[in-house]
Amino acid sequence: MKKIEKAKEALDHVIYTRPKIIELIWTALLAKGHVLLESVPGTGKTKLAKTFAKVIDGEFRRCQFTPDVLPSDLTGIRFFNPKHQEFELRVGPVVTNILLADEINRATPKTQSSLLEVMEESQVTIDGETIMIDQPFMVLATQNPVESNYGTFPLPEAQLDRFLFQIDLGYPQRAQEKNILESYRTSDPYGDISSVLSLQEIVAMQNDVKQIHVGETVMDYLLDLVSQSRNHPDIELGISPRGTLAFMRAAQAYAYIRGKNFVTPADLKMLVPYVFTHRLRLTMEGAMKKTTKQVVEEILSDVHVPVEEKVVLK
Repeated sequence: MKKIEKAKEALDHVIYTRPKIIELIWTALLAKGHVLLESVPGTGKTKLAKTFAKVIDGEFRRCQFTPDVLPSDLTGIRFFNPKHQEFELRVGPVVTNILLADEINRATPKTQSSLLEVMEESQVTIDGETIMIDQPFMVLATQNPVESNYGTFPLPEAQLDRFLFQIDLGYPQRAQEKNILESYRTSDPYGDISSVLSLQEIVAMQNDVKQIHVGETVMDYLLDLVSQSRNHPDIELGISPRGTLAFMRAAQAYAYIRGKNFVTPADLKMLVPYVFTHRLRLTMEGAMKKTTKQVVEEILSDVHVPVEEKVVLK
């Protein structure tokens, strides 16, 4: 756990963002999930992804999504090499550890769908050949909410469901922005960052996360929240079974990085806005009266929070 804290400090030294965001991205990595970052341009999304990959000693690749980007530009192609007179396989940028899918909603639905397989199964199929992606693997995708109606293609529900969290970076606070100015005035702190965790250590942590205890009371609370999302009068599409499983794994990872060996109702309650918001689709009437954020707050208030019980595990 000391290494995770050191890695979080290294990220904060470069990004100067809210500690909660860094904690959520670490949670997603250990839960084998992906993150959709929604923020205006210039808030450090690319820098965050590059620094994150450097801290874990992983490979980083970035793909700028535009309407002319083809699926093969992401996954790879098999081309004929005239020098060797044979076909060769050239893998795309998805074969990496941390993939930054910048402005993902600018790509066409066909290109967006090329990420479905790799995000769900950590593999990519190129011309009939399946390439396994080495772990850890995480997609950090970004979209700009300001230009959501100009030359963009909204992500379909199937694509959104594959993101563990949707996080709004927002603007830094005044004190944070002052730190940015002072830190970057003479040099870029990114150059001083060194790896803290190896890829093997991350994989071991991902396996340890699965052993975090989820008690029956906590499990029932999780299912009550999911059930409420499916029965709420203003919601047309609630949390899917895949979302339920992702919710539980995220809670286990969140408890793990906070040094606990069991999940509490408070862990679930904290994660709900990041897990639920992008997975819910409101009815037409509901969308006219409320925002998705307001509906998520109603779900949290409508479901009874069980009394936390102390759990002691060997």
